[in-house]
Amino acid sequence: MTPEQHNKYVGVAHLVYAGLYLLFTLLFMLFFLAVFVSSVPNGNDAGLGFFVVFWAFFSIFWLAFIVPSFIAGYGLLKHKKWARTAAIIGGVVSAMSFPIGTAVCVYTFWFLFSEPGRVLYDRPAYPLPPPPPLWSRDFSESSQQRYIPPSSPPDWR
Repeated sequence: MTPEQHNKYVGVAHLVYAGLYLLFTLLFMLFFLAVFVSSVPNGNDAGLGFFVVFWAFFSIFWLAFIVPSFIAGYGLLKHKKWARTAAIIGGVVSAMSFPIGTAVCVYTFWFLFSEPGRVLYDRPAYPLPPPPPLWSRDFSESSQQRYIPPSSPPDWR
């Protein structure tokens, strides 16, 4: 496969991982909303504050796992300059979610640190300009002046 195809597959893998865990997060939040609603007897709002704090904490916690992969997937698919760095961060974060995140991490690291990833992302930002015409002339022995050392060093006494 070409480096562009691997890049596309890594980007899609990050987006699928992030979408799947976003779906799990939404289902998790809906489950706890249903538990809260069914446990509140006759509209008593005693546990509403706890539920809101709990819901906010877990939303932020799971978004911290999801957002880096969304950013990495977008950057890889759009061939952005910062995509390699974002994919490494997204891979490290996704590695903690076994088994899907770990597989995404391994594939990301294999691609980015192997030769195809280097070919795609380790290009210089700007190519060097061509040398001036003076540098392209032939320097042979006859055209150069030879260094002749002094006959004796000066007397410093």
